[in-house]
Amino acid sequence: MRKLFFILLAVAATTTLFAQQTKKDKKEDRRKRINQLIKQEEEGIIAYQKHTVFGLKLVNDGYGGFLEIGRGQSIKKSLLFQLDISERKHIKEQKQSNPDYSGPGLIFGKINFFYPVKLGVQQQILLGNKTNKNGVSVTANFGGGISLGLLRPYFVNVYDTTKNPLQRKSIRYESADSSLFSDNSKLFYLQATGPSLGKGWGNLKVTPGAYAKAAVRFDYGKYNEVVSAIEVGMTAEYYSKKIPQLVYTTPKNLFVNIYISVMFGKRK
Repeated sequence: MRKLFFILLAVAATTTLFAQQTKKDKKEDRRKRINQLIKQEEEGIIAYQKHTVFGLKLVNDGYGGFLEIGRGQSIKKSLLFQLDISERKHIKEQKQSNPDYSGPGLIFGKINFFYPVKLGVQQQILLGNKTNKNGVSVTANFGGGISLGLLRPYFVNVYDTTKNPLQRKSIRYESADSSLFSDNSKLFYLQATGPSLGKGWGNLKVTPGAYAKAAVRFDYGKYNEVVSAIEVGMTAEYYSKKIPQLVYTTPKNLFVNIYISVMFGKRK
């Protein structure tokens, strides 16, 4: 019994020493890696082979999010692959609520929800590296790709006066009820409300196009291991067909926008 006790004690001591040594080795490896990154940054080297970034952005006519995968090409160049999804709203949109009836607010005259989905490639060029571990690197990127304009029809819920008792029905601009859809006084009388979040996806239409983009990025991530950045830029999108957004406004093919985004991710 005593022999077994000493064996177990020896095994426990060995395991503890091994764990302590492993932890010490990991700390030492991280210290060496950080020192190497600092040295590389001081020499102007982009210290990564690839990165993955998630971002959120505010556009002058909407909002969105994106996923980016980067691949280092040289000391000062990288290739960026982006998938970007956003919602674009017309500048004249105004949501109104009917106090006599509870339901989603109504945007009078809205024809479609407009969701640009962009897939593209960009060239990133280093303009200025971090002067220390807590500095900011500045990069410029430019490129483009394909843009798919997803159009979800905007349905308006109203009372159907042809039914007795009254019932609710949904109308949209591309229907026999399009004249009613464009008459605000009648919609108010029929206690119109906007669509639910799930309405209209079965009637989705796709308009293909292309886009170009240019931006400047300010990355303040520590030691170049973590991406924490702010980006300011401009995009131009052109679609094969005009995009109808609101009645009484002229639909257009070309959309030029400015945006600001925040992004987070990791480098390897």
